[in-house]
Amino acid sequence: MRTFNHVGMVTDIIPEGAVFNEGLNVWLTDYTKSPNRIEFLKFEPGSCLPELVQKQGHVAYTVPSLEEALKGCKVIFGPAVCDEHLTIAFVEEEGVSIELMEVK
Repeated sequence: MRTFNHVGMVTDIIPEGAVFNEGLNVWLTDYTKSPNRIEFLKFEPGSCLPELVQKQGHVAYTVPSLEEALKGCKVIFGPAVCDEHLTIAFVEEEGVSIELMEVK
């Protein structure tokens, strides 16, 4: 079962309060501080994230098991371990990117 987590919106400016993620080569904001759970993203050249994510943004869901959630999906990135509490993957569904997040 998927639970809505946030929406990733792509911008062409570095958003106020954004932090730089060197591994993904992207500036991003903390969606937990947004009343609408929006994560703003400003990609730098050379980001390893798929073009679909970089151009359109994404919708993110928390899942109990990433391994189970990815079965039968068109995986376009990951799974990637972000830290000891979070593993993510991006899939393509209905022509858009979907981020699936397993939080431990």
